[in-house]
Amino acid sequence: MSSPVTLHLRAETKPLEARAALTPSTTKQLLDAGFKVYVEKSSQSTFDADEYEKVGATIVPEGSWKEAPKDRIIFGLKELPEDETFPLVHEHIQFAHCYKDQGGWKDVLRRFPEGKGTLYDLEFLENDQGRRVAAFGFYAGFAGAAIGVMDWAFKQTHSDNEDLRGVTPYPNEDELIADVKKVLDEALKKNGGEYPQCLVIGALGRCGSGALDFFKKVGIPDEKLIKWDMKETAKGGPFQEIVQSDIFVNCIYLSQPIPPFIDYEGLNVPDRKLRTIVDVSADTTNPHNPIPVYSIATVFNDPTVPVETSAGPKLSVCSIDHLPSLLPREASEFFAKDLMPSLLELPNRDTSPVWVRAKQLFDKHVARLD
Repeated sequence: MSSPVTLHLRAETKPLEARAALTPSTTKQLLDAGFKVYVEKSSQSTFDADEYEKVGATIVPEGSWKEAPKDRIIFGLKELPEDETFPLVHEHIQFAHCYKDQGGWKDVLRRFPEGKGTLYDLEFLENDQGRRVAAFGFYAGFAGAAIGVMDWAFKQTHSDNEDLRGVTPYPNEDELIADVKKVLDEALKKNGGEYPQCLVIGALGRCGSGALDFFKKVGIPDEKLIKWDMKETAKGGPFQEIVQSDIFVNCIYLSQPIPPFIDYEGLNVPDRKLRTIVDVSADTTNPHNPIPVYSIATVFNDPTVPVETSAGPKLSVCSIDHLPSLLPREASEFFAKDLMPSLLELPNRDTSPVWVRAKQLFDKHVARLD
């Protein structure tokens, strides 16, 4: 397979999803390499259509991928709308969230074989060493830590009957840091200048490093940062150290059952300090979720959900599953740049190891359907 590839960048439909799978700069790279690229107009992308048009992409209406010729590869980030059930006839590159027994996974996956389409799941594009070729992990952790500090600070300056207000995407990292510094400074004035103790699990990974980077940039001292990874969690939870921290950020990627990091029994103690949990992984319906104290995914316009406890201070969870969209432009550029070497291999996707493995994984899970 060496014929030119035609990519069709679909507009994202998930509320407040401002990222894009292709940026204008990476679109130009593909065009220069002989690809044909169609880009849908988008009502919510951080990138304007004219940015793509200026580099040579063909602009098409939002949602036009549904009627596009079958030889186009439909490229997007987040999953397709749940209320759409028609068979999928194209090859699709996207995050589909249907390979780890998530709730409703069969309904999501079944649409592909019904239309003789194919899914190349972005979460499972891996190199020869088994490492993901591209991931949003760093900015997921970065944004998750930001919302964690926002929520903790909000609790210092507001009553318990109020929840953290909605947030919207930021144009750049500096503006996000400035905003969070402002609310953190106000909170510190209320509590005697005591910075929150922040515990990050998965500190050695992309996501954990992003969370720690944000905490440092917003001014939280290093002595207030607890950095855990596999060594520290090897003994198995629940962990009292989480309960005695102020902010807990979960950054691990989990596909195997382990003892929970925290549970309701551990949370229901009078001396609990923990006020904010940020579950960056946000595998809310995953049966292996190591934070089994909440059951719904949150969204940017309602970023936290309270945890029902019988003792201790108010506790909330942030479980937004597209956190990097808080910094959509930087996150998109970061991701698309890492993905580019694999995209350039698409003309040879029947032999290129990254794409062959992704197709084999798709076939394996399709075979599990009833």
